[in-house]
Amino acid sequence: MRDLTRPARLAPGARVAVVAPSGPVPEERLQAGLDVLRGWDLDPVVGPHALDRHGAFDYLAGADTDRAADLQAAWCDPSVDAVLCARGGYGAQRVTDLLDWEAMRAAGPKVLVGFSDITALHEAFAARLGLVTLHGPMAAGIDFLKNARAQEHLRATLFAPETVRVIASGGTPMVPGRARGVTLGGCLCLLAAELGTSHARPSARGGLLCLEDVGEETYRLDRYLTQLLRAGRLDGVGGVLLGSWHACEPYERLRPMLADRLGGLGVPVVEDFGFGHCEGALTIPFGVTAELDADAGTLTLDRPALR
Repeated sequence: MRDLTRPARLAPGARVAVVAPSGPVPEERLQAGLDVLRGWDLDPVVGPHALDRHGAFDYLAGADTDRAADLQAAWCDPSVDAVLCARGGYGAQRVTDLLDWEAMRAAGPKVLVGFSDITALHEAFAARLGLVTLHGPMAAGIDFLKNARAQEHLRATLFAPETVRVIASGGTPMVPGRARGVTLGGCLCLLAAELGTSHARPSARGGLLCLEDVGEETYRLDRYLTQLLRAGRLDGVGGVLLGSWHACEPYERLRPMLADRLGGLGVPVVEDFGFGHCEGALTIPFGVTAELDADAGTLTLDRPALR
């Protein structure tokens, strides 16, 4: 694991594109999110297909080719400074192989924001573009629209990243200690699903792995973690940060499995770190060197997430 290229921070008046690479987006929530972005003195533009619905599969926001085209056009538009995903759901994996990565690399670095299903894009952008990305709330997400902490932490990361070099979650140690490494991760089920693909990195060696998920039974989460362990994906990991497990089984049932699967790594593990599918979700940059203090519940970035 190594530091990735940091995009530039945003300034007032910056143009940001909102696209829907995954699931369908309710129009009223999208409009509410655009209002928030305008309130930050940003100039949001919406991908032409952001409100589409797939003709056969109602869990997709339009055709794969259209979702990919929106993402690529936004990324390659020199007037766009950041690309914000509208929501997660499912579908990002279906567009990653439709993107022209050479053209996107030539367009230069810019900010990508999203989480959940967007984990597939975080992995692809790291592997193919070598870019720092932001695991943070999405423009049409209920968790973003209704929570001031989620909004303010993302806003600070975008505009004044030096003010959030220490991310203090109030998390507690599952395995105490300190560790240094490069941040990566996202939604557990997506990381497991990426194994064997052209965008999957071979291991998290030297990394600080951030994990969260939503709506999964404990045995399924066990299976995802076991798959990552058996594939060697967690070999050499420096530390683990556990985020939210919203709509999973009660945490008192889930926690013993997490301790069983992760405790044997012999590295610090912090739980309840406050990112993912939760109220007031923190924005975590992926691709930056940081120090995890599991006892204090802090992640301290060596450098601001954005230039």
